Amino acid sequence: MVGLPYDCLANPLGAVRLTFEKAVASGSDPATFEGKDWGATDLFRQFLFDDGGLSQVPFLNPSTMTWVQPNTLVRFWGMIQDMLGNEFYVGAYKEGETWRTNKFADFSQFPMAVDSSPDMRVWERRLLYCVPVPGQNSWIEHSSESLFNPSSISSPLQREKRHREDDTAINDIDMQVTDEEVHACTSNKKMREGGIASNSSNTGDTLNEDIDSSTSVLPYFDRTSFPCLVKIYDSPESNLKLNDVFEFIGVFTFDPEFPVDKNDTNDLESSLCDDTLTQMPPSRVPRLHCLVHRKLATQDFISGSPTFELKSHLVKSIREALLGHLTSILGNDGVAANLMLLHMLSKVHARVDSIAVGKLSLNLTCFNKETLSVFGHRLNLALKNLLPFTHCIPLSVDYLNKVSLVPKKDYQTNRLASGILQLAEGSHLTIDETQLQAGTLNSTGVENARVLRNLLELQKVEYDFTYYKMDMPADIQLLVLSEGKSNILPADLVLPLCPVSVDAAQDVETEVLRSWRWYLATMRSLSHTIEKEMQKVLEDDLVAARQADRSLSSLDFSRLLTMGRLVSLSFGETSLTLEHWKMANELERLRKERLQGSL
Repeated sequence: MVGLPYDCLANPLGAVRLTFEKAVASGSDPATFEGKDWGATDLFRQFLFDDGGLSQVPFLNPSTMTWVQPNTLVRFWGMIQDMLGNEFYVGAYKEGETWRTNKFADFSQFPMAVDSSPDMRVWERRLLYCVPVPGQNSWIEHSSESLFNPSSISSPLQREKRHREDDTAINDIDMQVTDEEVHACTSNKKMREGGIASNSSNTGDTLNEDIDSSTSVLPYFDRTSFPCLVKIYDSPESNLKLNDVFEFIGVFTFDPEFPVDKNDTNDLESSLCDDTLTQMPPSRVPRLHCLVHRKLATQDFISGSPTFELKSHLVKSIREALLGHLTSILGNDGVAANLMLLHMLSKVHARVDSIAVGKLSLNLTCFNKETLSVFGHRLNLALKNLLPFTHCIPLSVDYLNKVSLVPKKDYQTNRLASGILQLAEGSHLTIDETQLQAGTLNSTGVENARVLRNLLELQKVEYDFTYYKMDMPADIQLLVLSEGKSNILPADLVLPLCPVSVDAAQDVETEVLRSWRWYLATMRSLSHTIEKEMQKVLEDDLVAARQADRSLSSLDFSRLLTMGRLVSLSFGETSLTLEHWKMANELERLRKERLQGSL
């Protein structure tokens, strides 16, 4: 079997062009290629998923930016923070009698005379402004950083030479890449659509030198703020939504020396591009021309986690160990530990009218400066070690009066200015209310308090588009720490914390932490049903409860049913059992008993 005549990893644009030329040679009309794949993405899917190439693709982050070569294949994990609309570009053109393509590239090599050619095809692509997932914790490390040695990654030109030496024949049509094409791919002086190629012969090595020697090249590229402009091809709009978290795999382009001068462009460029280049120039924001993308779940961020089978005895063992840890850090308060476990497993799994079914917010009370410094600190550290995305808001009057919680549209830049509550699905938010003192809320503070309450009660965030507001669905776990029951944020469960000891929590081994992370992510993702026999039991119990206490509402029943469901899931069970329903009822009894005793 003869090896491939191109390198999908180091020279992806070469593979794109060659599959394009092969499709044209087979008789396909390039005019029909817009919005369609002529075989390029299928080729990369085979390389990535069938041939094991995915593990060879480096992740794009601040560390790898110092050595990843432009126009090579990279992976980027990020949240869609803004959707910038569509961009026009020259997708295909004729050079003499030969059709060429600029798809998945930032530049083109055709002469100026082609600008008015009838054999030029203008296509569209979508622009997404993506950032690392807000609140992503430090233990989420991509294994690629330890697998890749920058010195072992040869340039596209070197790899092409190696292929030519090793491969003596190829099947199908002649698909060899010329030196000129390879040089065009690796040139560090790139152009926008319609421009003329630079005369510079610098390769990607220049990028390394610039980044190492100039502190102004990457002024804000850290692990919490690393933007990437992702260009999407041939994908329905419904597949990508604001705040979704995706893995994007595609061609990386970045030029720290790229000049931004709109007066220096030709007519074609001026007619096709908007202000995106000026606001986010290639010298500041790297581009990724996406070939393959997939939505990520929480489990995807648990890198290096052990491989477990969903066996009952194993799940129970992990549950017992995790519950013991939570009990220890909460001062041996078993009720609080059990409710914390259910809270960490909760998620919105359905919406009925305005009700977000499955949420379980928790308000732990009896916190003062002393208990917060001990148990609050332990709990915050545990959440960071166990959950992928965590945030903490120190609620105060001054904070509410000044902070921007919701995203707001800026029509001058045509950008969505992010707010603190623009979070990914599955994020955990702790609100520290112990700092809240008497004071006066201004209009901003009143609005922020209302926004937080809506998030807690409805799992929605109201985005501000100046002329109108739009509710965006959310799935955020909310924990409130306060001295007394929160008046601003009425949680689903309120429980006074009753620690009986202040013994220091024991250190947890890394492998144990990994098993707990796997447990939380996996149990949370399980589907859940209620069999007909249990439905009758629930109905009878709820009728009896209502007869005993007429103040019980449908929301109380819904909350108790959610607790029963989460108790089952905590044991790895996908259907509610009588045993777990009784456990949920007992927890609720103990909670109410303690709540009454604290009044």
